[in-house]
Amino acid sequence: MTPTLVPHHPARDWAEIQERMLVPLYEAVYDRLGVGAGTRLLGLDCGSGLALLMAAARGARVAGADRDHARVELARERLPEGVTVAQEPPEDLPYDVITAFHATDGTLPELRVLTRTAQPGTAVVLAGWGPPERCATEPVLRVAARLADRGPAPGPDLDALVAGAGLRPAGSGRVACPFGYADEGSAMRGLLSTGVFGEAIRATDLPQVEKEIEEALAPYVRPDGTVWMPNVFRYVVARVG
Repeated sequence: MTPTLVPHHPARDWAEIQERMLVPLYEAVYDRLGVGAGTRLLGLDCGSGLALLMAAARGARVAGADRDHARVELARERLPEGVTVAQEPPEDLPYDVITAFHATDGTLPELRVLTRTAQPGTAVVLAGWGPPERCATEPVLRVAARLADRGPAPGPDLDALVAGAGLRPAGSGRVACPFGYADEGSAMRGLLSTGVFGEAIRATDLPQVEKEIEEALAPYVRPDGTVWMPNVFRYVVARVG
């Protein structure tokens, strides 16, 4: 595969290719917490809204927030009328469940603000990559870190985020979330849509990043041209109060 020459549309690539890879994680968390009719759920870093759509399909009342304006616009298109999705989370509405399926160290300030006014017992779920040895995508993530000239970034310490937000630990789990793509081009678009490679692109350029992603993907390309990358994600459940 040669580096793609078509323009990238990260938000739409995320919605159409990448976001669905985490459906097993969303389902496992919702099953564990019994998300359904009567649940009031807020999704932080909600992307283009697939996790919110799944919760709404279970009967939950949902709202979401994401810093990416383009993803927010896509979420508004796909979610039912009346669902609030904005770039800043609403702070004056009561929730039973707060999720951050794409938690980063930058999630902590938002959590502190939200949990300060949340009712005792509110469930907070944070999720991120599992152990590197169980994530086939880890070599691709190393490309981003190396080209950006920074150390390995396996993801935030979820337990440290829980402690930093003053939450009470209430359990954890691991979920298999394989990344499967129709071809190498789809894999490239999906991975670039995650936002992980922004620093690397600025430090080098897009063709260089694409070339090195292509090399990292090579072991996971099947004879029929599809790409299959087994991964495990970890989530933690915490409670307010």
